[in-house]
Amino acid sequence: MDISSSSINEKKSKEKKLFENPLLEKLTHTHAAVPISMYLIFGAGLLVYALYHELVTVPLTILLFFVGLLLFTLVEYVMHRFVFHMEPTTKLKKDITHKFHGVHHHHPKDKSRLAMPPVVSVVLASSFFYLFYLALDDYCYPFTAGFLTGYALYLGVHYMIHAMHPPKNFLKILWIHHSIHHYRDDTKAFGVSSPLWDFVFRTMPD
Repeated sequence: MDISSSSINEKKSKEKKLFENPLLEKLTHTHAAVPISMYLIFGAGLLVYALYHELVTVPLTILLFFVGLLLFTLVEYVMHRFVFHMEPTTKLKKDITHKFHGVHHHHPKDKSRLAMPPVVSVVLASSFFYLFYLALDDYCYPFTAGFLTGYALYLGVHYMIHAMHPPKNFLKILWIHHSIHHYRDDTKAFGVSSPLWDFVFRTMPD
């Protein structure tokens, strides 16, 4: 009995490992509060910079912030549906889906893997800002701030869904929605921070 339990635990431990290199493996673990704080601080800094230097008017700043936040919810949906759940038809696709998302589906209660590591978070935030700057020039400051705030909200919601009991209010629907995706049908309910795009693209569960 002890031998059987030991081999099961060893198998689970191997499944949870993404890299054989101990340093790389350690970098894949982080508490969600770390990237959430980074995105919120970065976003706040962009807003303060834009307003202080009067790069954009206040009304337009507010509008661009919420447009950026809304865009993130769409990006979240598209990435989750078409990248993290793409058909693993090749070894590379199988490796990508497992490392970025498959391990989370296998171990949904692993709190250290509910968010991207800080190193990846810095690269992502910098890349988004650079791309938005190329496209929007000075308008990118409030827009990127909204986008990163959306990312932080998504990480916070995702962490709470997996780490806490559902609340006794209207937000409970987010817990139910994501639980259906994990435990009943992973071809539905791709939105985490909002079910909006599941309504739009008809991937709402019955």
